[in-house]
Amino acid sequence: MGKVGRFACIFTPMVFTICSLGLLIAVGLGGTNQNNAGLNRLWFFRANTSDFHIDTTIKGVPTALTNLLNSTNSAEVNTADVKDFYHISLWNYCSGDFGNNSTNNANDHITFCSPRTNSFWFNPVEVWGLNATVASSMFGKQLNDGLKAYRTVTKWMTISYIVATVATGVEILVGFLALFSRWGSLSTTIVSFVSSVFLMGFALTSTILFATLTGTFNHALEFYNIHASVGRDIFVLIWLSVAFSWAAGLFWLFSSCCCSGRADKIKGYNEKAPKAGRKPALYEYERVESPYMGHGGNGPAPTYNSNVQMGNMGKKDTAYEPFRHADV
Repeated sequence: MGKVGRFACIFTPMVFTICSLGLLIAVGLGGTNQNNAGLNRLWFFRANTSDFHIDTTIKGVPTALTNLLNSTNSAEVNTADVKDFYHISLWNYCSGDFGNNSTNNANDHITFCSPRTNSFWFNPVEVWGLNATVASSMFGKQLNDGLKAYRTVTKWMTISYIVATVATGVEILVGFLALFSRWGSLSTTIVSFVSSVFLMGFALTSTILFATLTGTFNHALEFYNIHASVGRDIFVLIWLSVAFSWAAGLFWLFSSCCCSGRADKIKGYNEKAPKAGRKPALYEYERVESPYMGHGGNGPAPTYNSNVQMGNMGKKDTAYEPFRHADV
């Protein structure tokens, strides 16, 4: 196959690995710049609160909340500083207003992004400015339990993302060793496997977590006209990154067993003449010293009788030149 073929075997998984890392970085940059429209589209979860209000006349509103609002001033809840929408990203959340206060308007206007933290989770009680009594009555047990589970799982999701991103970066560095030997390819395959496993864990965790949280929000807050949805763009990037990562791992494995840079390693012999200072390859022959010229081999070359019959080959007066196999 030669060096060119070896390079081709390494080039393909290297490109896949770089693509996977680039997509992972894009996922991590979502919500980090409120002035970047492209990054503002990368969110896991959206809470649409543009029509948020509490109407105690709606059938099904929790009795505890109705009693609370009837006995106190409800202005605290209805006039809370609630924006039109909230986007939950990996490290923070962003909020803003719709251009014409329509839920069908795609031109979202981001007005605020929270500080980025490694252990971020979206706490609606704190963000929406609700006190504990109102939140407990408004959310109910189902949503409160869902938020507790979300807070716990999101920590493991973040850890999986960090490990997958770091391992993918290491995979690129180790991948350069694969240009020189198949041992380098094997080492890169191991790193790629670790990266792919954690990346798959991150993808599955985030998908299941926010799909479940969306359903819980829509069911528990339907009386308050709060609608939740899952982000599409960010999950497309995540699962494309997973596909690139596993494809790279398969090609790294292929290059560790099937892409040799030396033809004699593949065929088992050397088709070219041996170079100076190199031992003869398998099945080559070398001439031994002639018994008629002494050990030095400096005498004249012996003459041979071309008319010697085959039956005389075993006699002493028959000249012949013995050969021996080399490196057998």
